[in-house]
Amino acid sequence: MKEEGRIRRKKKSFFNQYILITFAVLLIMGGSHFFKFPNEFVFGGVTGLSITISKISPISPGVANFILNGILLIIGFVFLGKDFGVKTVYTTIFMSVGLVVMDHWMPVNASVTGEPMLDLVYSVLLPAAGSAILFHEGASSGGTDIIAMIIQKYRKSNVGLGLLWTDALITLSAVFVLSNRIFLYSVLGMLTKSLVIDNLIESMNRCKYFHVICQSPEPICNYITDHLHRSATICQAEGAYSHTGKSLVMTVMKPYQAKMLQRYIEENHPDAFLTIIKTSEIFGKGFVV
Repeated sequence: MKEEGRIRRKKKSFFNQYILITFAVLLIMGGSHFFKFPNEFVFGGVTGLSITISKISPISPGVANFILNGILLIIGFVFLGKDFGVKTVYTTIFMSVGLVVMDHWMPVNASVTGEPMLDLVYSVLLPAAGSAILFHEGASSGGTDIIAMIIQKYRKSNVGLGLLWTDALITLSAVFVLSNRIFLYSVLGMLTKSLVIDNLIESMNRCKYFHVICQSPEPICNYITDHLHRSATICQAEGAYSHTGKSLVMTVMKPYQAKMLQRYIEENHPDAFLTIIKTSEIFGKGFVV
């Protein structure tokens, strides 16, 4: 029965994961198609390069994005082979085809809001949110991320810094084809995008670390393992003033699980002493987000 339950949870997790990935790609597509492409904002990446190409050729940004991602997808298979993630392939194909379909069925040739700054906010926020979700789920949006994966495999270098320089070069290349006003908007968008993505990723990775000092750790640990499907560590402790023996329960979990545990302890173990620490850097054997 436990094995069947584990398999069911795994299937549900897989299904939920791809729902989130699909939603993330839709956010990136929406931000690019409705707010980025019409204003010709260039923040780097394949979508930014697609806008530059569309300015010097009859190809639309959606089609240019499709061609560039197709080329990078082939390069990824050649250089990465089996290391090339299924999720990256899914997101790259879905977004490339989706932008072409949106370009054909829902063409947008002017600002949606009529306010460039408002368009800039959504052209940064929506793709940044999508990219953060993809990163959190162990996927990527393809494009220049594929180049980063290749660099990571063959050279031990700072991939994040390399991507930042790539985005900067793509943005700077647009100075020759964009007006000064749009170019300055693009530079502002590029600088803002990285900050937004970093903050969103940190927010989504945030967990809570519990220290619970109590007399009877078994009921608390049973609640953690049976109801929250987490684990915990029990250590023996001693009060500095009373020298009374106590137990220390340590566990880490997501915020919604932390709220449930906090409520359970408050209602059922009022004599327990509880400290909660926020953290976004949790990794190692046995911990799965």
